[in-house]
Amino acid sequence: MHNEGTALADATSNAVTRAAREVAVDADETSGSRSADAAAAEADSSPAEANSSRRQSGETAAEPAPDPASLRTATAIAAAVRDGTVTAGQIVDTALDRIHRGDARIDAFTTVRDERARAESRALADRADLDILPLAGVPVAVKNNIDVAGEITAAGSRAGTGVPAETDHPVVRRLRAAGAVIVGLTEMPEGGLWGVSDTPDRIVRSPWNLRYSAGGSSGGSGAAVSAGLVPIAHGNDGLGSVRIPAACCGVFGIKPGRGVVPSQVGVDSWGGMTENGVLATTVADAALMLSVLADRPALADLEPPSTLRIALAAGSPSPLIRVDRHWTAAAWTAARLADAVGHDVTPTQLPYQGATTALALRWPANAAREAGAVADHRLLQRRTRVHIALGRAVLRTGLVHAGQVDRIEARMLDFFEQHDVVITPTLAAPAPAARNWHARGWLANVVASVRFSPFTPLWNLIGWPAASVPMGRHPRTGTPLAAQLAGPPGSESTLLRLAAQLEAAQPWQRTPGA
Repeated sequence: MHNEGTALADATSNAVTRAAREVAVDADETSGSRSADAAAAEADSSPAEANSSRRQSGETAAEPAPDPASLRTATAIAAAVRDGTVTAGQIVDTALDRIHRGDARIDAFTTVRDERARAESRALADRADLDILPLAGVPVAVKNNIDVAGEITAAGSRAGTGVPAETDHPVVRRLRAAGAVIVGLTEMPEGGLWGVSDTPDRIVRSPWNLRYSAGGSSGGSGAAVSAGLVPIAHGNDGLGSVRIPAACCGVFGIKPGRGVVPSQVGVDSWGGMTENGVLATTVADAALMLSVLADRPALADLEPPSTLRIALAAGSPSPLIRVDRHWTAAAWTAARLADAVGHDVTPTQLPYQGATTALALRWPANAAREAGAVADHRLLQRRTRVHIALGRAVLRTGLVHAGQVDRIEARMLDFFEQHDVVITPTLAAPAPAARNWHARGWLANVVASVRFSPFTPLWNLIGWPAASVPMGRHPRTGTPLAAQLAGPPGSESTLLRLAAQLEAAQPWQRTPGA
């Protein structure tokens, strides 16, 4: 583990050039910024002394400070706050205003931390290390299934204790240490069990087409980023729950491999299948946030990778599931872009054998284990109670055992002897309609989730990293398309660097109407 101060400084150093460039782009400013030392000196002098100093050094008058509302990426925001051209308080006020004006359309947030977020943003000004914080003043949304001190961790359910958390989850602590401000908590389906995000209180919708779900289970985080309410958001992923909403909402999302970021989600992080990850409108923002969550500053470095051996596996994981041709085309588009930037791409098939059965058993079994921490089972939704009951039956049979996963992972290790990365569609079809799925039956929910998201769960089962990259929009629904990138343990940096190349080759529209 890196020393915290060193890690934060290194992360800032890795991102500073790119961040400075993005400040200019986001704020529509010209180049020619002064050094941090010169800016600090002027901050300590009077306006007349500062102007005299600039004249003597041959500098022109300072450019106007950027409008906080014009800074839309985490890298640009953090650079501006570190430089002192805007304050964290201004940035957070702007974000809160956006949330209050825009969230009614998409219902992404369960809690907006107005007063606490404002107080925390203003306290940043007193930090001696403000000028080296990689996420200085960046507004962040957190999925409401990890603890944020003083807030209720509801996990999309009315069956919890209703008692506010006393301490922050390790991920939240790392975000705060890096200078981020938690502006709100985002909605999710009950227990994170489903691929759509709705509760009796709200239905989370895709900002691209409000008739469609934002996906799940990190649907609130995906919608909040896609709508431009926050530049980055936390999510976690046990069967695809970062990548599914990333694909539904047209943002970049990455699930790291097992052990890269502290998990500690629920009872046992879904038997080790769940990881905390990131959703962002740009790969650079996601890489920066992941570098903080992992305490690995090098993850923010997006220099192009050397030539990669890339497998294109666009076929369905199951003969029972048909893949929409536009989603297949999204994977082929990503492959063509990768080929165009110099990688070696080979169409092939992934060895999915055994994965469907192993996942079908673990989905309800993990829910049953998590149910041990539920305060009042009578308040659980009907679909959840059925899922838990089925899971208990599965656990009694002893059908869930490590050998299943070991065999699947062994086949994948053999596959990746010949490949560095695999590209698949992220989803098999557009998201289900935005509706009250929690009020429908168990079978309807299972079929809806399985039918549109069969590509993502494998990587949770074996604990390997995977990401979703936007690849255009569906001509029928107007909702986003996306390709999934996945690789062996330790390939997070490779996936991020490849994703950055794809983004540069085919930039995506960050938010609807942008």
